[in-house]
Amino acid sequence: MVQSVGRLIEAYLPMSEPAFLILLFLRKPCHGYALMQQAAQATQGRVSLGASTVYTILYKMEQDGLIEVDSEVDRRKVYRITPVGEAVLAAEMDRLDAALRLAVELTADRKEEAVC
Repeated sequence: MVQSVGRLIEAYLPMSEPAFLILLFLRKPCHGYALMQQAAQATQGRVSLGASTVYTILYKMEQDGLIEVDSEVDRRKVYRITPVGEAVLAAEMDRLDAALRLAVELTADRKEEAVC
């Protein structure tokens, strides 16, 4: 049974960094091995995605309707994001943006000492 977009957003947020990167990269069709390479390159090696991590996330996202198989090339499945996945990605980007804005606001004047 496919869940509503709202329930999927609740279930996925906050996203792990690997899940976020995979969904972000799948705005363009891509296969699992290329996702691993993109993560390493985009993060200057800070994030290294292993095969089991990537394929576990791809399986769950496909089951939940966030991504779908676009094609198969040389026995490799090429995945792409769906409109449901776009909605989940947008919600996570909004959450991250709000967190970043708060951090910038709270650290803008470092001379003032914060009092709780």
